[in-house]
Amino acid sequence: MAHELPLRYGMNPHQTPARVYVKSGELPLTVLNGAPGYINLLDALNAWQLVRELRAALDLPAAASFKHVSPSGAAVATPLNDRLRKAYFVEDLELSPLATAYARARGADRMSSFGDFAALSDPVDLPTAQLLAREVSDGVIAPGYAAEALEVLKQKKGGKYVILQIDPNYTPPPMESREVFGITFEQRRHDRPVTPQDLTNIVTANKDLPESALRDMMLAWIVLKYTQSNSVCYALDGQVIGVGAGQQSRVHCTRLAGLKADLWWLRQHPKVLGLKFRPGIKRPDRDNAIDQYLQPDVTEVEKRGWAEVFAEEPPPLSPEERRAWLDQLTGVTLGSDAFFPFRDSIDRAARSGVRYVLQPGGSARDEEVIRACDEYGMVMVFSGVRLFHH
Repeated sequence: MAHELPLRYGMNPHQTPARVYVKSGELPLTVLNGAPGYINLLDALNAWQLVRELRAALDLPAAASFKHVSPSGAAVATPLNDRLRKAYFVEDLELSPLATAYARARGADRMSSFGDFAALSDPVDLPTAQLLAREVSDGVIAPGYAAEALEVLKQKKGGKYVILQIDPNYTPPPMESREVFGITFEQRRHDRPVTPQDLTNIVTANKDLPESALRDMMLAWIVLKYTQSNSVCYALDGQVIGVGAGQQSRVHCTRLAGLKADLWWLRQHPKVLGLKFRPGIKRPDRDNAIDQYLQPDVTEVEKRGWAEVFAEEPPPLSPEERRAWLDQLTGVTLGSDAFFPFRDSIDRAARSGVRYVLQPGGSARDEEVIRACDEYGMVMVFSGVRLFHH
């Protein structure tokens, strides 16, 4: 290890010189392959913290798929049913628990995960490496790699795939600083752990919070901690199914995350799973075609390219079929990094199967938001902890 790592450039190619370094001691990172960039390392370090905390909180292997310093998806290793295995394009693979966690993280929003930086809580085994090897990804960070897994990953991207190993025992100093426009900011690092005690203040009339929802609330709490604010995420069955990151309005976060959650669910519709593709069509092209197929307002001009992707003309998915399928999505947990100032986010969340809500509370309109949850029979928890991240 060394105390600094030179970079080709910073956030953009014209921003040179660039490097990462520690003020004392050695970097907790080892570059096993490739040449990481500035944004790669921002993604890697945020993603590693997320999966490390998920592993500690839920005692399950965890994975995250990051793009532009926010998670496209994150998950722990819960079993995949046949429908999800097909929707995630992993029905032909034998998945280990760690590979299952990454399949879930990658599958949450396959469009956004294109070219991701992956983070894995446990040493990478061969099944996880084989899954990573066939996805479009820029790099991976993990606490270790099995020898055969490392050999598989070193072949990716013509030998240029970025492989980072991080010291799992590394703990940064309690104070952190950053510079903006020549001015240094300093604060205590956000090192407050998530605990079950954060989920005990149930403020709605419905107080039935099953273990599955508690798990998903813990997951949402940790995911939001490392998502660019404002942020909202939807979670179900141990994985994120939609993230709305970096929006100026909370309801826009909720709408964006809800749209992604809806698309995640619609990808599992029998008509989508039954789409016939031409031989040799790559996964990203399939992802793009499926996403376009699921847009309610797709035009005839946009459909012209489908003949190059689909082996036969796809059957239409009517508005009635869409709504009937979406109405089957239930038991979803919604997490928010700060309070809801109005009930509009709750109204939108109800359309995407949200049953459980986690937020800090503290708005002047808390009672209005609580009443909205009561109207829908939702369970809402006030954590008392704001999770802004910039």
